[in-house]
Formats: sequence, structure tokens, C-alpha cells
Amino acid sequence: MAKSTKTEGFTEDEREAMKERAKEAKRGSKADGEADLLAKVAEMTGSDKTIAERLHGIIKEVAPGLKCKTWYGMPAYTNADGKVICFFQAAAKFKVRYATLGFQEDAKLDDGEMWPTAYALKALGAAEEARIVALLKKAVG
Repeated sequence: MAKSTKTEGFTEDEREAMKERAKEAKRGSKADGEADLLAKVAEMTGSDKTIAERLHGIIKEVAPGLKCKTWYGMPAYTNADGKVICFFQAAAKFKVRYATLGFQEDAKLDDGEMWPTAYALKALGAAEEARIVALLKKAVG
């Protein structure tokens, strides 16, 4: 195995996400989570915005007990204990070819010794929506 060379550290996008997280933590319980989330979605463009808007509707319908917030500048949804259950990462945020729907450790998705916790999203059709609904129902158990 070759030795790794000196790393250049975090990218500008990663540094920006960390700054956003620091702002979110500073606002704490004073934040209007849904307003903040919807403002982030409104900043998105193209398929990122379309997917984020539809995901928000699905999550509000299927898992109404989840609370909205932003997390590292991304739309996220938490349980009653404030633990992030799922989040959406726009493709444009890190200049990648697909958006991501991710689930954190408090999502009840365990399936044996190995299971997926993030899903690439290029578009959101009926089949993808059905899969997301099933994942959300399982995640909030």
C-alpha cells in the first residue's frame, strides 16, 4: 500500500457546509426549521429543486412526526429527540452527478449485518416515490 501524500484539506464546498452547520447550531431552538428548510430548497435549481420539493411533500405525508431543519445547509428531518433520521443533499451542493437521500443511524433501517443508508437520485418517478415511502415507513418504525 502506497503512503498517502499530503492532503489539501477540505474543499470550499465542505468548508461552506461546516460554516452552515455552525450557524445552525448557534441558532438552536430559536430556528424555524421548516422555514429554514424551505428557504434552502428555494435556493436550489433544476432537478435538485424538483426532487427536494417532492421529497418534502412525501416526508410530511408519510412521516408527519418528523421535524424539519437544515443540517450542514441541507434539508433534514429529525425524530422527537432531535436526531436526524434522513436528509437530502442536492447534486449541485458538491458538484456531483446525482442528488442523495441519506439516512442516519437513528433510522430504523437495520437489515441483518449490512444495509444501504444513502440513495442516489437523478429523478423522482412513481417507482422511486414508492421505494422512498417504504423506506420512510421503516425508518420511523
